[in-house]
Amino acid sequence: MAKATTKTASKSTAGSTPKTLIIAEKPSVASDIAKALGGFTKYDDYFENEQYVVSSAVGHLLEIAAPEEYDVKRGKWSFANLPVVPPHFDLRPIVKTESRLKVLQKLIKRKDIAALVNACDAGREGELIFRLIAQHAKASQPIKRLWLQSMTPNAIREGFSALRSDADMQPLADAARCRSEADWLVGINGTRAMTAFNSKSGGFFLTTVGRVQTPTLSIVVEREELIRKFISKDYWEVKADFLASAGVYEGRWFDPKFKKDAAEPDLRENRLWSEAAANSIVAACRNKKASVREEAKPATQLAPQLFDLTSLQREANARFGFSAKNTLGLAQALYERHKVLTYPRTDSRALPEDYLDTVKQTVENLAANSNEYRPHANAILKGDGKDSAAKTKGYGWIKPNKRIFDNSKISDHFAIIPTLESPKSLSEPEQKLYDLVVRRFLAVFFPAAEFRVTTRITECSGHHFKTEGRVLVHPGWLAVYGRSNQADDELVAVQENETVQSDTIEALALKTKPPARYSEATLLSAMESAGKWVDDDDMREAMAEKGLGTPATRAAIIEGLLAEKYMVREARELIPTAKAFQLMTLLRGLDVEELTRPDLTGNWENKLSLIEQGKMKRDAFMQEIAQMTQRIVKRAKEYDSDTIPGDYATLTTPCPHCKGSVKENYRRFACEKCGFTISKTPGGRAFEYDEVETLLRDKTIGPLQGFRSKIGRPFAAIIQLTEIPEDDKDYPNAGFKLEFDFGNTEDDDAEAIDFTGRTALGVCPKCSGAVYEDGMRYVCERNTGPSKTCDFKTGKVVLQQEISTEQVQKLLTSGKTDLLTNFKSNRTGRGFKAYLALGEGGKIGFEFEAKAPKAGAAPPAKKRSGASAAAKAEVKPKRVSKAKSPAKT
Repeated sequence: MAKATTKTASKSTAGSTPKTLIIAEKPSVASDIAKALGGFTKYDDYFENEQYVVSSAVGHLLEIAAPEEYDVKRGKWSFANLPVVPPHFDLRPIVKTESRLKVLQKLIKRKDIAALVNACDAGREGELIFRLIAQHAKASQPIKRLWLQSMTPNAIREGFSALRSDADMQPLADAARCRSEADWLVGINGTRAMTAFNSKSGGFFLTTVGRVQTPTLSIVVEREELIRKFISKDYWEVKADFLASAGVYEGRWFDPKFKKDAAEPDLRENRLWSEAAANSIVAACRNKKASVREEAKPATQLAPQLFDLTSLQREANARFGFSAKNTLGLAQALYERHKVLTYPRTDSRALPEDYLDTVKQTVENLAANSNEYRPHANAILKGDGKDSAAKTKGYGWIKPNKRIFDNSKISDHFAIIPTLESPKSLSEPEQKLYDLVVRRFLAVFFPAAEFRVTTRITECSGHHFKTEGRVLVHPGWLAVYGRSNQADDELVAVQENETVQSDTIEALALKTKPPARYSEATLLSAMESAGKWVDDDDMREAMAEKGLGTPATRAAIIEGLLAEKYMVREARELIPTAKAFQLMTLLRGLDVEELTRPDLTGNWENKLSLIEQGKMKRDAFMQEIAQMTQRIVKRAKEYDSDTIPGDYATLTTPCPHCKGSVKENYRRFACEKCGFTISKTPGGRAFEYDEVETLLRDKTIGPLQGFRSKIGRPFAAIIQLTEIPEDDKDYPNAGFKLEFDFGNTEDDDAEAIDFTGRTALGVCPKCSGAVYEDGMRYVCERNTGPSKTCDFKTGKVVLQQEISTEQVQKLLTSGKTDLLTNFKSNRTGRGFKAYLALGEGGKIGFEFEAKAPKAGAAPPAKKRSGASAAAKAEVKPKRVSKAKSPAKT
């Protein structure tokens, strides 16, 4: 292929010779196709030669939407507008990638484009991406399908010699559209129906549900329910030290007749359920002679398989604490920007069978360019001499192996491995992730690790004690991770027929522990293996390769649950919130539990598979989905009880009015004796138990975030219980009512606040007065009352970022806060990081983190004094702050 040159497209590009437009899913694939076919000139957004034009999408460019007359805006959702089952679906461009869509539209409409080739990824989503583009552009050309599972030049050329017909791909296209439209129907109708139900008593309580999101949440909630209901049991273990001629070793008592019982997971071979039984063993064996027998067996351990995205996310979470979202972002950067990893959004852990040469070149590249990986890469290339044929070919340990090279285990993409590019200027997190992938890639070609595992049974006074040891005989693949021949847990030697004696022996008092909460690593595993939750054999088989979500979407599902406050992340644990429990109670009470179980996905996958095989019609499937959405809406709409059956709590803090017991129902916390009652979801935000206990005890709590106005906008507030007169007809015998304190009162006639006894946070930058905390704000002492002389104040919450007293102290003493990471734009909803900084005249504004200049780039221009327009717009939210300008830098 002649060296391609980059040009800007002109009118002369579109000639009269008929050409075929090839549309790939990603720019990198378009480039690979152009290189494999040869003879192309590169233009800004496409490649062209005498026969073909090659361009690409960047993933999904369009999303389905209801026709405009069905699109009811949020905040006006009600049962009157449900269910939403439009007669057809419109398409709308995804704003972020609209420019790429316009490029493809323009190419499709070129007069010389006589045919189209769908070169998007070989799978259901790749088919959908192309079909929606063709539909939106009203393409009339004949279509062929390129089906690739390997991206080597030979594989690409062979794929073009065996293009599939459009008719052959129609069943897959039908299945793709069904999946997309069904997800839309269930998500829209389920979310609007549950939101309408929860908002019946006023306000706007957004309650999102979805085919993948809700069963994932259900897994987390069910685990938390087990933890809450768990009752710890006391048990005992007996530990003894035994004296042998070569030294001392430890043994633990066990019952050799023990058999596992799945119904009683707490039962173990080494557990005793009575202190007396444990003490009797101690008494019987103390300072007694004992006989020994042991068995040593060889054991081997293969290297873990190559990474797919989910296993990479699990490993990175377990090793480094990276979230699934962060791991995906890092892997995407290593793929797109640095070009050192292959495509990361894959569910395969195998490589194509024609990839041996590519793997060899990759290992050779690591041997030549990395001191760290060179010894391991060279070991692979040299092999061990046992396979002379492979060694003669120069492959060493790289040889056909179905565990590594297997086309049948590849769908859209193969496993994540390093490329032939050498990394440059990686950040620390990027380097960590790259190292994980490279070491896993190298390890998989190494021989198995070899161990000698010894099990020693010591019998003393009729009781048995077990001791286990493991010695690494040959490290094999563990050498890649720095392991050498050494004892992991080598036992003190005991001679044949040697009699030992117990030295110290004790009974250990222990307690059973509840199941562990999910981390992102374990939740990703549960999502991946969700088929085991499905009872029906056909559905379980359909889900065997799918699970809940896809590798590319699981991180987004978890982040979505966190964003909607269904879960919170504490350290590495994922903990469901009160909102999550309330949703599960609602779905169970309405008898729409299909939304909470993986069975729904299993059922869909089974039927989508039948559609792909031509054994089920698209219309029949969509009719079933429409009926299901009708049923979900009907059950929510017709449920006429005030509460929902559920497992409700009695609070420990008594009623603030009469000291009676406060009990929970579906919608409220209410006193059993008097008329005191408060909503569980004021402002569309569900109370956690500890929060409502604090409110009942202290009569105030906050600031709290996550409230929503009637039109769905988020806000923060302090909640107070305010005393009300006993004769108030609106609150008979209630004593207190719940009120929001927004901290934005501007009453010039109000009395000045007395700050006596409060701790000042610092000196006001405007008037040198003292700044104090007051409700939802931080305010200068001279900015209260009718005679106020200063206007300095700032909110405790700025654009959904809480500003702590410590940060205000830093702002007042050093001129700016630490870098704060949870701001969220009111206009776009996107999060951003910034400092709050003092500017001229004591005004508060944003200062953004300086970006490192790119290599060879000119130094950045000096910043203008004062805020950018964007900063000005973002830093003056209502009820928060009048600050507009960032400090000078």
